[in-house]
Amino acid sequence: MAIKITAIMIVLLLAGLPMMIPLLLAAFYGFYELFNGFSKMDFMVQQMLAGIRPASLIAVPMFILAAEIMTRGQSANRLIDMVMKFIGHVRGGLAVSTATACTLFGAVSGSTQATVVAVGSPLRPRMLKAGYKDSFVLALIINASDIAFLIPPSIGMIIYGVISSTSISELFIAGVGPGLLLMVLFSAYSMIYATIKKVPTEPKATWSERLDAARKAIWPLGFPVIIIGGIYGGIFSPTEAAAACVFYALVLEIAVFRSLKLIDIYQIAKSTGLITAVVFILVGAGAAFSWVISFAQIPQEILGAIGITEMGPKAVLGVISVSFFIGCMFVDPIVVILVLVPIFAPVVDAVGLDPVLVGTIITLQVAIGSATPPFGCDIFTAIAVFKRPYADVVRGILPFTIILAAVSVALIFFPQIALFARDLAFR
Repeated sequence: MAIKITAIMIVLLLAGLPMMIPLLLAAFYGFYELFNGFSKMDFMVQQMLAGIRPASLIAVPMFILAAEIMTRGQSANRLIDMVMKFIGHVRGGLAVSTATACTLFGAVSGSTQATVVAVGSPLRPRMLKAGYKDSFVLALIINASDIAFLIPPSIGMIIYGVISSTSISELFIAGVGPGLLLMVLFSAYSMIYATIKKVPTEPKATWSERLDAARKAIWPLGFPVIIIGGIYGGIFSPTEAAAACVFYALVLEIAVFRSLKLIDIYQIAKSTGLITAVVFILVGAGAAFSWVISFAQIPQEILGAIGITEMGPKAVLGVISVSFFIGCMFVDPIVVILVLVPIFAPVVDAVGLDPVLVGTIITLQVAIGSATPPFGCDIFTAIAVFKRPYADVVRGILPFTIILAAVSVALIFFPQIALFARDLAFR
């Protein structure tokens, strides 16, 4: 049955159908095979509904809505301007500002696509005008935006936490260390690149300009305070923090900045609804598919075939890393998480790996795969946003992929990069 399910998904994907169709039809066929007909199809519906039932998933549309409000308002531009005023004048400062702004906005939105649009749209023209090559600019924006997968509130971590029954609060705090490490490494590479290419520096801002930019960014900087401070201060659960972010975004953009009107919220809510519908269909289909492969003991067959049950913890993490990286090169990250996490769950438990560490490594691999050819989803987001051909978008990606891979290896051998903050907060 495993071969038939795989064949169904590959054929339908090659036919150009959206991912939810192959996933649903594969699950449908699995139930048909397992129960010898259509008599138990109501059970498939029950499994799909069970997949979207966890209350933690309410945080997903809430964070998407907050990101949409901030992207269309002034919050993103105020954060970018503050970063530019403080570090835009150093060698490679514009590129460093882009990496930092992507990290900050990722900590506000949790969405890589929203970060590409919000940060990339205003900064890409400035970087091109300053003398950076477009291939470098596009690669930096795509890869730095993927830090949003790691910095809370990460939608990928929410999905992983629900599927694996892992604390979302612990996952959030564990992602901060690797996310900041990536920002530092991307910034260092940007400074080296600017030095080698002799890219001119930006004019240095005065302290009055810096203080003015910081003053204007105080309100948007309240978002990470709500998310991180609220959750770890015991004020909010992750779901409540998501709802608080929506309320804060509405107050900020409508009442304080006056950048949006009430009529604009309808279009923003409509856009959020469409994105959420796609995500939840994938989650429901993934839950049914996961039940099928678990009931048919397909994970045990696959893992036994590659001998993973006899490997040590570090080797298991290596196999997980490679599997998720390759998967996200071809398929939407949420789908990869939905399909692969249940497959690896038994061996993760068997070798005694920390599920928070595993979740952090998986999220990092999702970030790498999402920006890697041939079908990384953020590549196509950049193509749509910046109107550039595929070859131009992927040309400068390799150095950033090497940095991301190096951080992945470091996490496997030095897990405290992720777990130090978690242990400090929860142990």
